[in-house]
Amino acid sequence: MATETKTAGKRKTKTERRPNVFHQRLGTLTYHQAVNLLGDEGARLIRSGGQAFEIQSDRDVYLGGDLFRVRIEDAEIEGGFAIATITLSSDRKKQLQLNCDQCEVPCEHLGAALDFLLDAKSVLGLAMPPDESVPLENLTAKELRERAIAERTKRAEEERMRVRSMKTETPWTDYVVTSERSGRTYRVAVRGLGDRESYCTCPDFRTNRLGTCKHILHVQKKIKSRFSAAKLRQPYQRKKISLAVHYGSFEGETSSGLLFHLPAEVDESIMEIVGNGATKPMFAADEVMNRLNAIETAGHDVKIYPDAEAFLQRELMQKHIRRECDQIRSSISDHPLRTKLLNAELLPYQLDGIAFAAGAGRAILADDMGLGKTIQGIGVAELLAKLSDISRVLVVCPASLKSQWRDEIARFSGRSSQIVLGKGEERIEQYESDTFFTICNYEQVLRDLTAVENVSWDLIILDEGQRIKNWESKTSNVIRQLESPFRLVLSGTPLENRLGELFTVTRFIDDDLLGPAYQFFHQHHVVDDRGKTLGYRQLDVLREKMRPVLLRRTRAEVAKQLPDRTDEIIRCEATAEQKEVHDANMKVVAQIAAKKFMTEMDRLRMQKCLLMARMACDSTYLLDQEADEYSSKLERLGELLEGLIADPTRKIVLFSEWRRMLTRVENRLDQIGCDYVRLDGQVPQKKRAAIVSRFQNDPECRVINMTNAGSTGLNLQAANTVINVDLPWNPAVLEQRIARAYRMGQENPVHVYKLVTTSEPTPTIEEGLLTTLASKQDLADASLNFDSDASEVSMQSGMEDLKRRLEVILPQPIAAPVDESQQRRVEAEAEKLSAERTQKVSAASGQLVTAALSLAGELMGNGSAPASETVDKLTERLTQCVDRDESGRPQLRISLENDESLRSLATTLAKLLG
Repeated sequence: MATETKTAGKRKTKTERRPNVFHQRLGTLTYHQAVNLLGDEGARLIRSGGQAFEIQSDRDVYLGGDLFRVRIEDAEIEGGFAIATITLSSDRKKQLQLNCDQCEVPCEHLGAALDFLLDAKSVLGLAMPPDESVPLENLTAKELRERAIAERTKRAEEERMRVRSMKTETPWTDYVVTSERSGRTYRVAVRGLGDRESYCTCPDFRTNRLGTCKHILHVQKKIKSRFSAAKLRQPYQRKKISLAVHYGSFEGETSSGLLFHLPAEVDESIMEIVGNGATKPMFAADEVMNRLNAIETAGHDVKIYPDAEAFLQRELMQKHIRRECDQIRSSISDHPLRTKLLNAELLPYQLDGIAFAAGAGRAILADDMGLGKTIQGIGVAELLAKLSDISRVLVVCPASLKSQWRDEIARFSGRSSQIVLGKGEERIEQYESDTFFTICNYEQVLRDLTAVENVSWDLIILDEGQRIKNWESKTSNVIRQLESPFRLVLSGTPLENRLGELFTVTRFIDDDLLGPAYQFFHQHHVVDDRGKTLGYRQLDVLREKMRPVLLRRTRAEVAKQLPDRTDEIIRCEATAEQKEVHDANMKVVAQIAAKKFMTEMDRLRMQKCLLMARMACDSTYLLDQEADEYSSKLERLGELLEGLIADPTRKIVLFSEWRRMLTRVENRLDQIGCDYVRLDGQVPQKKRAAIVSRFQNDPECRVINMTNAGSTGLNLQAANTVINVDLPWNPAVLEQRIARAYRMGQENPVHVYKLVTTSEPTPTIEEGLLTTLASKQDLADASLNFDSDASEVSMQSGMEDLKRRLEVILPQPIAAPVDESQQRRVEAEAEKLSAERTQKVSAASGQLVTAALSLAGELMGNGSAPASETVDKLTERLTQCVDRDESGRPQLRISLENDESLRSLATTLAKLLG
């Protein structure tokens, strides 16, 4: 019997401790839910009811286990009062039911009851965090703060942390707290159990504006269980004057400032010096320094905490830099730094962007693609080096852009730079070196976080900064942990889909500017009851907040400053798979090129290997459609196109040597939802006009994809952007491509992109083409300009030209051993073939010469027909060398210097035709 009684007692205790569902529902009720309970007029009824009626908790309110009743005095109704009740419905949803004994519809009496309930939950013993099912955007400011603290309280209770006290005999001391979830350690200074009496070095404490965090709450809970109530009642006694950062308040959205903390006993003279600096945050560094100097002069020491010292140093330095940059921006057009800051003449808007970012110290440059964000990033580093003597810059960019950054730095600044490569120990050494620019990609920062954090960076530049837009991604969280006094984000699209992306990017440059995340979304998001975003609000407030740190210029805004034509090389680092295919083919090319004598079969093999190496630079898919595709160029091109298409003024002509590559590009265009047309050599002539017309006239058609064969003779003045996915052999062909858009009648600046696949340490064939294209342009111009005053035209055979270009493409050719006996056999066979060809020249000279010269014209021509007058003049001159045979056919006489000249001509013609 005793056992049964004991069991029953336990059962009763559990029943008593079971939470009251009705009280829970009342305690978690939010203002938004209360409004919905009253219908469309809910907000007005709560407001007017709360103002019209006075409710006293001890006289008018009853709270039972399943009933909340409020007596409301109202002189205008019969009986002088109304009874408003709230109960819990018996259905599964457990909804609240409202009733007024005087009214049949939602009324001010019910509004008054709900207003009282929402305001007096603590008095009624119902204080609970707001209902978690309600989106934070639909909470009041008070409810929002309650939820934010409740979330941190929950994490403080659930997460495991290691805590070490610096003084075990007192609760009011510093604690070292290590979170087992993140592995990161913070200092928690506990000075009491109330609001804003403690401090933590964690990022959340600095930004949440709550005055607490999970680490503080965790330590405070342990303190309560470890020390007696009497000990906890003894307040913390300050012994020194200290200066610390005040990290904003929730209610006033105040940005971080500095506060003096005074001891319990302090001289009146010190009180006079400090003034309101002990109660109101100070933001002017000069004002704080004046008070510090005055306190020191009065003979008192001031403890300046590390974050306060960093705050002062940054503000004082930034004031000096801002003053210099404001002077630069006041005379942008004729400022000498346009030509002296970098090894290039900066456009006025570019120098303005550099001065803006340096003056802000931490900024976002969000110019349209193609306006030179990279050169501005380099310029910011150079200007800060002049104004504040910075010496270590970390550039974090996509892997495909690392080589481009290195080349642009060498071109424009001449500062030392390095790309982070190699094994772990090698990378650590590279981060720690004295190189001015250190260039790494986002993935490396994740892998090398400890090594990166151990370096005192002066400036961190994030290129394509939208890579950190996802708040919850590991990349975003790690990047935002990096520390440096100066920070710069380069991004043409800091906001792509959602307002939260701009918030996340902004947090890297200033984690305090937009406040904590929950407050930002509450202020600017409009959502339904399920949390789905319906729109955004108070964007004018957001713009004003962003104005000091964000600068964006569109192409239209700076069009008058832009040159008629801008050429930009975009380098894409080859994948390991691309490099393997490319290098294998180029090795064969090098072996063949090293031979003293090259056979026709060698020539064919070389041409095939060169072709495959070029294709590998585009995509391995061009060589093998059955295997997995690898293409850094397609990845980079996708990013480029996405940014360009985001600009509605862009019309793009895109070229590739290969139709199959165009198909791969079109897959990317489909993914980003871009409308396009295609024109290549297989499109019938009768369909071309309609395709061109659609591109020219349809604003929705943004891209025309073309091969060289499809572009002949076209005028595409609607286009203002030309993308060369790959480089042709002939510079004239490259200029023909560009001339589709950059020609007479073009009213807008034209931007030309050349995509080049690169490789370390040996360059790719495309890198070699960059050099040889420039050198061959002179030869092509001289050969094709028939109106030239030059008396001689030097024409090299196709093979000789190829060898000359291979000297550049293959700077270190592999010398292959020569089989001399085989060489003698090949030479003998070649001489025999040459003799046979010489005999055949006299019998078929017309066909041979015509075919050879036609091929030469195709190889070196510019794709357009020569002027009729020029052809007539040449025909007249050649007629003077012509005899007629018995059938009246023309025979062309050519006088040669000797027999060797005849052999040389025959060999050249044979090679051209072969």
